[in-house]
Order: sequence, then structure tokens, then C-alpha cells
Amino acid sequence: MPALNTPMIQLATISHPLPGGGAVSLQLAPVDYLILGTYFIFVIGIGWAIRRHMKTSSDFFESGRSLPAWICALGFIGANLGAQEVMGMAASGAKYGIATSHFYWVGAIPAMVFVGIFMMPFYYGSKARSVPEYLKLRFDEKTRTFNALSFAVMTVFSSGISMFALAKLLNAILGWNFDACIFVSSAIVLVYIYTGGLTSAIYNEVLQFFLIVLGFLPLVILGLQDIGGWSGLMHNLDAYSATKGMPGAWSSSWSHLGTPTANPIGIEWFGLVAGLGFVLSFGYWCTDFLVIQRAMAAKDMNAARRTPLIAAIPKMLFPALVILPGMLAIALYHKGGSAGLALPVGADGNPDYNMVVPAMLAKYFPHGMLGIGLTALMASFMSGMAGNVTAFNTVWTYDLYQRWFKKDASDAHLIKVGRITTVVGLLISAACAYAAAKFNNIMDMLQLVFGFVNAPLFAIFLLGMFWRRATGHGAFFGLLIGTATAAIFQGNTLAVGEVPGLLKGGWMGVHQLFASSMAQSFWMAIFAFTGCFLGTLVICLATKPNRTDDELRGLVYSLTAKPQDAPGTPWYARPALLGTLVLGATAALNIMFW
Repeated sequence: MPALNTPMIQLATISHPLPGGGAVSLQLAPVDYLILGTYFIFVIGIGWAIRRHMKTSSDFFESGRSLPAWICALGFIGANLGAQEVMGMAASGAKYGIATSHFYWVGAIPAMVFVGIFMMPFYYGSKARSVPEYLKLRFDEKTRTFNALSFAVMTVFSSGISMFALAKLLNAILGWNFDACIFVSSAIVLVYIYTGGLTSAIYNEVLQFFLIVLGFLPLVILGLQDIGGWSGLMHNLDAYSATKGMPGAWSSSWSHLGTPTANPIGIEWFGLVAGLGFVLSFGYWCTDFLVIQRAMAAKDMNAARRTPLIAAIPKMLFPALVILPGMLAIALYHKGGSAGLALPVGADGNPDYNMVVPAMLAKYFPHGMLGIGLTALMASFMSGMAGNVTAFNTVWTYDLYQRWFKKDASDAHLIKVGRITTVVGLLISAACAYAAAKFNNIMDMLQLVFGFVNAPLFAIFLLGMFWRRATGHGAFFGLLIGTATAAIFQGNTLAVGEVPGLLKGGWMGVHQLFASSMAQSFWMAIFAFTGCFLGTLVICLATKPNRTDDELRGLVYSLTAKPQDAPGTPWYARPALLGTLVLGATAALNIMFW
């Protein structure tokens, strides 16, 4: 992150100039501080109120599997509404235009439907307490441990991204010290997870979902009014894209994906569909314990299956709230003049895309609304951090500590370990926040991490759930092959304009250049998935099965009884019908914005 100038603070006026022209300048009134303070007290209060219900380790780590479907669904989507979603997707909306919608209509909804209809019966029905524990039941202990370790690393990186985004925001618009912001944000999340566990995190995610809608919907409406409605937005985006040598690329989602040079993402349609739409999307939504944990907290099988399907409905509409502000920002930035938008410029000469949301808040929100908008941003940060930390403490406690250090641990002891792990996880996340400063779009870093962890893991799950011949040795060594494939691919490739290194790639020599870091991550995921899939397939055929058919019942599709809807179940409670309707609506959106 480029160094920021010293802030100038005069009474309630906070103005922070940024390099390259443009500034994020806010005037906070007492009512804004009151709204922010009330939010902090409320989220801590939720954890404090729930603490008396934390009597067993199941209560702390799994919410006792007692929550209704709609609460789990909002928690499911709320856990994904972290800083990488709100600020990252707005940044991508400015950097890539409406094509960022692929992260939803291609890279989320189909996978959410698949996990609800096909995969939740295995997760919930097996009584596994985590995704790694399912791998132990299906394969063996070493596969479980490998996944638990890699997932733990991924969660603290993701939590660190949320911390970085929050600290950068508060540093830029309030002049707070970057290090102090990391400490304060960690302390708030620590208090309400330490006291209320997963239940506290889920209920806060429900609150944060509504706050984000309340805070960002007016921003979109005001921005559209200012630029002349949808037609005005499209006109200015077309003018901006023409200056980049890609006419129309910022205002259409599919029509410019014929070649990598015709769109700002730098990817062709096959790389997008296979890399994002299949490997990364299904790898995240179907195997990432962060979101699966919310569905597994549901009160019964039907509620667990409907959790991702209900969540998919608002998810398909969220581009209007999180991508559109970025598109509006870059259009206003190009428009210039008194009606335009000043954006900070990074050291590379490009706009600092991570700051488009704060810049929009500074331009449009008056007192009171400004407090709500900032609270919505704070909610996204807390949501992302808390979601990752609750997943981290569960996996560490159940899949690593209890398995390898204290198999006979009591419930009270496991809760104590979970709370200590929460503290440690936040400390590690804080260290990871500084690594995120090297990326001018935090979604680029996130896709890199997912390519290493989720892409090979999805190959293992596909084979394990739908092929009874898959073996423990095949799964374990397949994961190693997939991860090694990702490392080798990343070490030999680089995005245009980037400097070779461990985070950016090219550290083994640059043998292939990609138009963007995002395109590089998509193709890395494809190679990692393919390497893991083929490697697992060969090793499984060369080794003896380590599970009998009786042991695989409830874990493999062909050996598991299919869930049946009870007679008289309303249409909205039938997972297959609900999933079909969601897919149909998503296909319509893709066609509308082709």
C-alpha cells in the first residue's frame, strides 16, 4: 500500500489527501459517531447475551444444530459478505466493469444450488462436525489433517484481508494509525466470538446483512441519479472503456470474452467458465467450511439443504449493491468536473480501486446516513473476520488439537481451547493483513489463496462423493499433487506489469504472461484441479480401497438414500424445485446483461 499523507483534522472535519490527486474527505457529526458506537456495543452485547447458552462444545462450535433455515441462510451469505465482498467487489466493479457479475451469476449461484441439493445430505447426514472430519470418515486421518492445516492457513489469510481493508479505510478517512486499526478491529471480534461462539457470529452476520443493504442501497440510488440513470452510466462506462482500447468492455458481461485482450479481466470465456465458474466457485461453496459451517448449524436436514438455496436468492441480486458502486465510481471518475468523483491514485498510476466505496460515501452521504454507511462497511469487516475465525477455531480444536494432542478432552476443555485458538487466530490474521497491502485489488489475492487450497480440494470431493473406488492414499497424495501443481504454475507465470515474487508469481522464471492477476489465478485453479483429479484417479486405481461399502453408506452418492420431501411440503421448502427456480432466474440475468 502506498504511503498516506498526514491527515489534517479540524474539530469534526476529517480530510485525508491521497497521492496522485483526489481525496477522501468526510465530516463526521456526533450522530455519525453515535451510530458507530451503538453498533460496536450491540455486536459485543450479542455475544455477551448468548454466553450463558454456551454449555457444551457443540453449542460453542456448532450452535447445537438448532437454528432455523432462514437464520442459517442469512448467516451463510453474511459470512461471505466480508471486506473482500463489499470493498473487493466494488474495486473489481471499477477495475473490470459489469463482467464482475460473473463472480455471482457464474461463480456462485450454480455452486450454491449444487451444495444444497447434492452435498449437504453428506455433510449433515454424516454428523461430521467439520469438512476435514468428513474427509476422515470418507478417506483417512492423513487426508483430514492435510486439509485442516491448509484450511487453517487459508482462513487466517482471508481474515487478514478483512483486517487490512478495515485498517486502510479507517487510516484513509479518519486518519487513524494503521497498526492501531488492526488492534481495535481484532479486539472487537475477539470479544463477541470468545463469549458467544458460532451462534454469536451467525446472529451478528444476520444483523450485518441488513446493515449492508440499508447502507449501500441509498448509495447506488444517489449515484445513478447523479450520472443520469442507467443510460448515463452506460454512456460514461463506454467512454472510459474506449480510452483503455476496449470499447464497450465495461458495460457488457459476455460479449467481449472472445479473446483475453478484448476485456479488462484479461481472460477468455473458457478460462472464466472453467476457472471461476467451475473450479474456484464449486471449490469454495462446496468445500469451504466457513460457509458450510452455517448450513450445518441448521435444525434438520431439510433446513440444512435449503440454507444455501435461500441464500442464493439475495446473492444473485447483490451485484446491484456491491458491484454497481464501483462501476459508478469509475464512470464518475472518467466524467470529471464538479459532477465527477476524485479517486486516490496508486504508485502504479492507476486509481486505487480499493477506495471507491469510501470515496462514494464521502461524495453522497449526509450526516446520519454517513454513520450508517460507515457502519455498513464496519459490519462487512466484522463479518468477514468473524466468519473465518469461527471456522478456524472449530477446525483447529476438533481436527487438529483433539485428534493429535488430547483425544479424551472434556467439553469444558474443548471450549477453553476454542477460545484460546480464537485469540491466536486473530493474532496470525493481523500478520497476514500486512501481506494484503501488496495487492491493489484484494480480490486478486483472495483468488490466489483459493487456487492453492480449494481447487485441488474440490477434485477430491468430487471423486470421494461420487466414486466409491476413491481411496485414502489417492486423496492424500492427490491433494499434494494439486497443491504442487498450483505452486509450479504460479512460479512460472506472471501478470503483465507485476514484479516476480512469492505472492505475484514468476519466482521460478517467467514462462507465461497473463493480462491480469485474476486471469493468472483462474488458470492456476484449472491446472491445480486437473493435476489433483488425474493424480488422485491414478493413485486410487493403483491402491486398495480402505473403506467397505458399509462404511461408505451416507458418504458416497450411490450408497446413500436420497432425501425425500414429506407429503404436503410447500414448493418453497422443496430443495430441488427451489434450486431449479434459482438457476432459471440466474440464467435470465446472464442473458439480460450479455
